[in-house]
Amino acid sequence: MSAEPPFTVVIPARYAASRLPGKPLAELAGEPLIRHVYRRACESGAERVVVATDDERIAAACRAFGAAVALTRGDHATGTDRIAEVVAAEGLDDEALVVNLQGDEPLMPPALLGLAASRLAADPGAAIATLAVPIETAAELLDPAAVKVVTDRRGRALYFSRAPIPWDRERFPEPEDAAVAGGGWLRHLGLYAYRAGFLRRFPGLEPAPPEARERLEQLRALWHGYAIQVATAGQRPGPGVDTAADLERVAAQLGAGGLGADAGP
Repeated sequence: MSAEPPFTVVIPARYAASRLPGKPLAELAGEPLIRHVYRRACESGAERVVVATDDERIAAACRAFGAAVALTRGDHATGTDRIAEVVAAEGLDDEALVVNLQGDEPLMPPALLGLAASRLAADPGAAIATLAVPIETAAELLDPAAVKVVTDRRGRALYFSRAPIPWDRERFPEPEDAAVAGGGWLRHLGLYAYRAGFLRRFPGLEPAPPEARERLEQLRALWHGYAIQVATAGQRPGPGVDTAADLERVAAQLGAGGLGADAGP
């Protein structure tokens, strides 16, 4: 029996992706992309998995393979807002744990969903838990697409940034790989577990100035005083899907023996 706490996975999936319209329905290894993501969620040990979408085409495709679907409004600014609508509609208890798995992550290791939920359950004072992995190269540390996180002694996030934090005064601005590997820098992974009560409050929170500058919505929670626990993941997810080229890359990885189709849901 799993030692993980009970949790629900909600997969936000919208049709109008700017770089790949209709992305959840794009074919990947003979199936819609969203079905691969749904399968990862089902393999996580979650009590329930729900696809939250604003499009009937996505909803119909998900119902066809047996997924529970919540039709949501089309004007949500973020996936978190979409999940908040599902939590409100379903009347989840404030302490219920809800994991946000993005609808374009077909190579997400299922164990990481349970890890995020477990870390949140272990810290009653936290509203959110998320994951990070060690940064091993200078290129990754300096890449603004790789979000960095610094934590306190309890594992709670102090700040997230696209900049290389913490700044090494002696070795920067041109760090070497040897100085970075094992140096304690952490890359944030965009997988979250929330308490349902926080999700109810999130849509009413004023956007934070650092959030607007960094384009990182988790900074809104920190700015308003909510604690975010960070667990270090033992494995990295495979690449997500943003473009047609990403679809080809992920399909090749599935064909090479990565996470993929099976006899499951």
